[in-house]
Amino acid sequence: MANTTAPISDMSPLTGLRVLDFSHVIAGPFATLYLAQLGADVTKVEKPDGGDVMRASPTGAYQFAAFNAGKKCIELDLKSTEGRSEALRIAQECDVLVDNFRPGALERAGLGYAAVKAINPTVIYCSISGYGTHHAPWKHRGAYDHVIQAATGMAMMSGNEGEPPIKVGFPVIDVMTGVLAAFAITAAVQERSRTGQGRHVDISMWGAALQLMYPFSVSALATGKSPGRVGNVGYSGSPAAEYFETLDGYIGLGANTPDQIGKLFPLLGLSAADAAQHLESGPGFARARDPKAFHDLLAGALMARTATQWEELLNAAGIPAARVRSLAEFTNEALASGALNPGVLSMGNIQMPTPGMGWTTTP
Repeated sequence: MANTTAPISDMSPLTGLRVLDFSHVIAGPFATLYLAQLGADVTKVEKPDGGDVMRASPTGAYQFAAFNAGKKCIELDLKSTEGRSEALRIAQECDVLVDNFRPGALERAGLGYAAVKAINPTVIYCSISGYGTHHAPWKHRGAYDHVIQAATGMAMMSGNEGEPPIKVGFPVIDVMTGVLAAFAITAAVQERSRTGQGRHVDISMWGAALQLMYPFSVSALATGKSPGRVGNVGYSGSPAAEYFETLDGYIGLGANTPDQIGKLFPLLGLSAADAAQHLESGPGFARARDPKAFHDLLAGALMARTATQWEELLNAAGIPAARVRSLAEFTNEALASGALNPGVLSMGNIQMPTPGMGWTTTP
């Protein structure tokens, strides 16, 4: 199999790190994508006759390329003696091994943690699975993103009370699991540089889900109860932190504090005194005396302009707000404005938001 395009990150702190990648689809490949884009030498092992299932994704080869940029892809049949021998040879020389198969699959091929550690004592072995490899009652369960959303309560966080479960509309847990795995691997690499010791890093999708829901997970652990479903209301619970309809679409409004609501009311044709009358006194986020009446007041006033007009007006006044866009609308707008400068893969001139897009560095 041909190599993918070269790394496109401008930071290479992992240069020289050798990664053997037994992963497929999203979570594992996203973890090793981060490592490759930060300079690691990643060798991705794929099965014969088709390789990673993402190569045949209905959305096209660009999905595979976007998850595997900067990696060397090889084909090995782990069911054959020759394939297992070659895999063990590479495993003996690697710094990191990533296993994203169902728990037990690599063990049956003679490539489990114990077997690899026996020939490579300082290896960092990262297992990525739905439920982790240590909790016996769960470890053999299969998992997909929406299944873990169901299991962890995430599907009952969206929407309003009394409505059916609603899954997040993209593979949020798969992606977060990959990010969490990359973070754990780099931490283990740093620890090994200090202690000389390898480590088994065990990453579960359910653990990633609880991290995504962190403030709610903490609340559930503290009280034994699930936070209520609040639909489109912002996390602050402010009556002016929600999505409101306008003349031509929706505006995401984030007036969380009494001060922000005081600035908002004059823009709506209301006085700051009116705002104070509607709000309960006290520190912290704003709370309405009559939430429904307050919501209806804002909803009626916001129908006076378009979402774009409100976005410009509210942000100019220091009130966080954004017109509700589709993903394509946002990326097209960000490209046109110059805010988004994606990496470009040589395979088909594919554009991708690079792993380093979320930060800025200066030499």
